[in-house]
Amino acid sequence: MASTRFAPDRGLTFRMILTMVALGLLYLVLIGAVGIGIGGSGGAWIFAILIGVGVFWAQWYFSDRLALSAMGAREVSPQEEPELHAIIDRLCALADMPKPRVAVANMNVPNAFATGRSPDRAVVAVTTGLRNKLTDEELEAVLSHELSHVAHRDVLVMTIASVVGVLAGLMMRMMFYSSLGGNRNNNAAVVALVMMLVAVVVYAVSFLLTRVLSRYRELAADRAGAQLTGQPSALGSALTKISGEMANIPTKDLRAAEGYNAFFFAPAVTKKFDLAAMFSTHPKLERRLEQLNKISLQLGKE
Repeated sequence: MASTRFAPDRGLTFRMILTMVALGLLYLVLIGAVGIGIGGSGGAWIFAILIGVGVFWAQWYFSDRLALSAMGAREVSPQEEPELHAIIDRLCALADMPKPRVAVANMNVPNAFATGRSPDRAVVAVTTGLRNKLTDEELEAVLSHELSHVAHRDVLVMTIASVVGVLAGLMMRMMFYSSLGGNRNNNAAVVALVMMLVAVVVYAVSFLLTRVLSRYRELAADRAGAQLTGQPSALGSALTKISGEMANIPTKDLRAAEGYNAFFFAPAVTKKFDLAAMFSTHPKLERRLEQLNKISLQLGKE
């Protein structure tokens, strides 16, 4: 974790390390399957490794640009958004951390996210929908939550973790379209089937691992953000407002944003079913509010 005044979270650190080790093993399995599938020779192995490293590097190096581009966000200067910059300036001074770049996405979905490969390259973005719905106190609470993601470095871990899923998804598509071509001998068909199965298993396991980590990191960010500002009630109020507002957002707008749910302050969905809880990127609203209420009681006793 970066050296800041955000409360450290050993549980989060342990989970991040465990997730990265598990995904690293899955990454090796996937690269091995690609190497075998394209011939198994030394050249094939080198080619497979280069593909994996290339995707990994691109996802890591361009993570901030990719996220901003996908959400239609642009960086804003202090002259363009003086109030937003002022809030982040105060929080960064309070947390004793480098100030990230600031961006605004022109979309109705009320949300915020942090991205970037390191604290020095981080970007914190808010949507115009969020700016229009929250008070300054609530906005500060949300931004404190997002800055804690940067300080905990879980933004970087989530970005890296997504690489395995991206590679597995690419492999599944390649095998699917390849199978449509026909004219295969039995050995080639078996190899293609095995590669498809490996990709499906790797994708499923990486999906579940990142979802479990994502839910915990949101609780960790709620804790750290609320403890830094000393205003857990403001964060709870923001959560309640945003979650309630999601029902009023057009479905097409939610679908356009849902690909980045793992990085959002609150998920861009209208409903949550108990059956889908294990696949969610965020804990239930009730769980987050319960934790914030406990923090309020603890702060009141100090």
